Amino acid sequence: MFKTRFLDLPPLLAAGGTVRLPGSKSISNRVLLLAGLSRGTTVIHDLLESDDTRVMLDALAALGCRIERDGRVVRVEGTGGALAAREADIFLGNSGTSVRTVTAALALLATAQGGRFTIRGVPRMHERPIGDLIDALRPLGCRIECTVKEGYPPLLLGDGAPHALNLSAPIRVRGNVSSQFLTGLLQALCLTAHAQDVVIEVIGELISRPYIAITLNLLARFGVHVRNEDWTRFTIPCDSRLTSPGKFHVEGDASSASYFVALGAIAANAEAPLRIEGIGSASVQGDIDFVAAAQAMGANAVLAKDWIEVSRGTWPLRAVALDCNHIPDAAMTLAVMALYATGTTRLTNIASWRVKETDRIAAMAAELRKLGAEVVDGDDFIEITAPGKWKPAAIHTYDDHRIAMCFSLGAFNPNQQAVRILDPQCVAKTFPDYFETLFSVVTPQEHGVPIITVDGPTASGKGTLASAVAQALGYHFLDSGAVYRATALAAMRSGTPPDDEQRLAQLATKLDLRFGPGQIFMSGQDVTETLRLEEVGALASKVSAWPLVRAALRTLQLSFHRVPGLVADGRDMGTVIFPGADLKIFLTASAATRADRRHKQLISKGISSNIDSLRAELEARDARDQTRSVSPLKPAVDAMLLDNSALTVEASVVAVLQAWEDRRPFKET
Repeated sequence: MFKTRFLDLPPLLAAGGTVRLPGSKSISNRVLLLAGLSRGTTVIHDLLESDDTRVMLDALAALGCRIERDGRVVRVEGTGGALAAREADIFLGNSGTSVRTVTAALALLATAQGGRFTIRGVPRMHERPIGDLIDALRPLGCRIECTVKEGYPPLLLGDGAPHALNLSAPIRVRGNVSSQFLTGLLQALCLTAHAQDVVIEVIGELISRPYIAITLNLLARFGVHVRNEDWTRFTIPCDSRLTSPGKFHVEGDASSASYFVALGAIAANAEAPLRIEGIGSASVQGDIDFVAAAQAMGANAVLAKDWIEVSRGTWPLRAVALDCNHIPDAAMTLAVMALYATGTTRLTNIASWRVKETDRIAAMAAELRKLGAEVVDGDDFIEITAPGKWKPAAIHTYDDHRIAMCFSLGAFNPNQQAVRILDPQCVAKTFPDYFETLFSVVTPQEHGVPIITVDGPTASGKGTLASAVAQALGYHFLDSGAVYRATALAAMRSGTPPDDEQRLAQLATKLDLRFGPGQIFMSGQDVTETLRLEEVGALASKVSAWPLVRAALRTLQLSFHRVPGLVADGRDMGTVIFPGADLKIFLTASAATRADRRHKQLISKGISSNIDSLRAELEARDARDQTRSVSPLKPAVDAMLLDNSALTVEASVVAVLQAWEDRRPFKET
């Protein structure tokens, strides 16, 4: 997952291949809570791994549920509706589903059985109204205190003493606010329908019916069959009991599928469609209807039981006027698809957007305008007309995962403008690997993926600097010196003589290298320390002299140039390997400074050294590198010279990032 402050998406051209969706967020958190409240143990397969499920699992553990994890399988031992813990402080982050459903369950249990629980989240969660749910629960006798502001979290549930619940009259809840309130009540009231039927009446039109359909479906899986009277009245039968189904498989997330359905409609070729696995026509999620909406805009789409294939059909896309009550979350993706459509797209019945992770109507309108679109918005609608000319834009994400994922699709714009996603790690809420998944199926514009090179003499700190810059930007990292040392290590392990040029070149072509923060992996094995061994370095110096080896490794190094970008360090990155790099840095730290750094490094490892000898060795190495016939050490003519003799690593990183920012088209960061 990208943990950078921002992520620059280069201009993208096409898409194709296969993606596997993470588990459904809507199903995952509902199933977790039901498993925790039910009798028996539930073995959950393919549970979504995200911030939302993490906080729900933490909450269940705090309430006394026994939880075991084995890879992608989670075992939850339910409490049978009994409070195993009578007091707990429950932090639920930015998960609206968790806050609403856990609040409903704990309010009833704490009141009936005698408990005292606090519910809190991130600051934005404390701005999201929960008054309608509280108003439905308090008449039942639930003790609920809003500790900061009435109608909003944080909450105090129960007062530590048991109280009788009043369930004789229908429980009334408004239908036009949030389906999560009704979901919370449906799941929680199953724990109380012991002596009589429990009835919930919906006031007004029920929005987001598909999400209630998911709740009813899952309740039935756990043994509770709620009577649904035309979405206006729900009856939980007397003596209902939540009972574990034993095993449960979570299907792929339909809302997450929307980004890739849209991607296929925008950029996939009909002969090589984008395939989305983990969800299809058998889905219980309402957002599967997004496929029909995408087809209305011109997408070619085929649905099987558990997969979807999508490609570009009508182009440009067609504008639509659509009531989005049935797909409120996925409708955000339609708003970005509208950027590629002829005419004005109008999305209505989306008032629920205003009480989500942010005010999504206002946020979407603001960010769409940055890209050049004409936007009109109201209380429950938004209208989008495609840009006449696209603009480069830094997209604010408002700590909202769906905004980040939606606007990544803007990188396919016809004017080849880059798009910056601010705070990209917010996707961890539902799809931690979203950007990695996106990059695995896209083709960038030719020469569109940026490259930064960091060259310099031995011990100048180029590797440390380049790695830190790559981490800051979320780019791939290439340590060219490690590439040669890895070839040497492969030769040592295979018994290849250092004078067998052909065999060494073959080894070089088959190297499987991956660079992580401070680590180097070869064929999946961490070889970071091994590559630093003196004998490996000595052999690397010999194998690097062979032209066939250098040619093979040049091809390997070029392969690291991938979306979203690359930072490469070495001695000839900016002159030979990547002469067209967007930014070239050449470090000019003095031999005296480099010798001092190396001396301190060796001493810290308990290795004795002589600083004068180290300086002499470095100066001799510089002379050899600068005068060698192949790829001599020298700065590229357009390189930025950076004397880092008196700079810390952090200061050097700041200097490089500022130089990079000066070359970017974004006015807002």
